[in-house]
Amino acid sequence: MGWATKYISELQNNKTISFRPHGNSMLPLIKSGQLCTLEPIKDKELLIGDIILCKVSGRQFLHIITAIEGTRYRISNNKGHHNGWCSRNNIFGKSTKEEN
Repeated sequence: MGWATKYISELQNNKTISFRPHGNSMLPLIKSGQLCTLEPIKDKELLIGDIILCKVSGRQFLHIITAIEGTRYRISNNKGHHNGWCSRNNIFGKSTKEEN
């Protein structure tokens, strides 16, 4: 169980969620403690630059899509570190709003 398990569960149950993530890996896009709203991805198109809640190698991230190769998505923080690749079934929500 990770920090985002309950949020992932809600997204999988087709609920829009809001929470305040902590950390600096997404600065300046998301500040630590900033309110973020995510919607389930359903059939939404996923694009490079989208901020998503996902799992990469079993770890949970609120990070950004930095590359797409076929059905694989490279997940990275906003500091240039790549977490790895995941499939769409490991992407649970897409950020629709970040606010103070």
